[in-house]
Amino acid sequence: MLLWTTAAVAAAPPSAPRPATTASSAARADTSYIDAHGTAHVTRVVPVPKTVSAEAQAMLAGRLSDASSNDSIAQQREATDAWQAGAAKVLLKRYPVTVTSTRIADVPVRVVTPPTMPESHRGYVLMNVHGGGFVVDSGSLTESIPLAHTLKVRVVSVLYPLSPEHPFPAALDAAVRVYATLLKTYRADHIVIYGSSAGAVLTGEIAVALKQRHLPQPAALGVFSGFGDFSRAGDSMALFGLNGLSGPLQPHRSGVPLIPEYVGKTDPRDPLLSPLFADLHGLPPTLFITSTRDLLLSGTTLLERAFRRDGVPTRLVVFEALPHTFWNNPNLPESREALATMATFFRTHLRLDRR
Repeated sequence: MLLWTTAAVAAAPPSAPRPATTASSAARADTSYIDAHGTAHVTRVVPVPKTVSAEAQAMLAGRLSDASSNDSIAQQREATDAWQAGAAKVLLKRYPVTVTSTRIADVPVRVVTPPTMPESHRGYVLMNVHGGGFVVDSGSLTESIPLAHTLKVRVVSVLYPLSPEHPFPAALDAAVRVYATLLKTYRADHIVIYGSSAGAVLTGEIAVALKQRHLPQPAALGVFSGFGDFSRAGDSMALFGLNGLSGPLQPHRSGVPLIPEYVGKTDPRDPLLSPLFADLHGLPPTLFITSTRDLLLSGTTLLERAFRRDGVPTRLVVFEALPHTFWNNPNLPESREALATMATFFRTHLRLDRR
């Protein structure tokens, strides 16, 4: 399941050969040493933890390998679109909604509408910016269907321009145009913006852009397994850049910029691109969700700290042992818990519980 990868990184040769991962060549015991530069060299036996659900244990016990692909971008998009369509069929049985395609501010969007929506909810909307490494769409359906059904609120999922054809700030500008158009129909405090992975990154960028452009902030943000600094990889990138642990993410290698296709010619420390360097005062309450085997665990927690330092009300939820954007797997109890956490946070800050 391709959730976050880039063609250039996938096609690039690794900086060092990876050890074989057959049972006969795998490590049987822990060994480690720290070299003169302070770099830890670790051989680690990582068992399937018993601290997660039986379903999660079964998933983790599967033969997960690091994300890699020599497919063209067109092939990656075709495969991911097919996966989204298949996953949507499964989700629609559990979370019945109506999905329509349209354009807002000349940007293609999916509008996900619950079958029953209280009259008092019709003035509210969630704006989703999907994951997919800015290269593919790996979430416009899977990130929207459950929340639209659960909250009984319409979700607009933005199909923003993808990289490498459209580097920064094309996706950001498209998303801001959609939000500005939604403001003509919805009050700002009746809107939530959220996303997973690349969409989580974009959510932070949108909030900074709204502040810079003097547009009103939404009621809340949802930053789910993202980061806010394109100039540096966090510790979890190195820690979980291991075969079988990085899940659907391509492990980052030192010396390679984070998602160069998206960054383009922009300074990686530009505060609009990397919100970690922005003035975050005045941003709305934000929910951060990650997990302890997420390559973006560091990125998510570092960004949450930056928000909190600038006085933004935040909540950080870290799930045990699960990989990047695990909530896209509808069969895990932890996924249902994560979705319930998102729904509760959004309901609270939209004040839907008072209507």
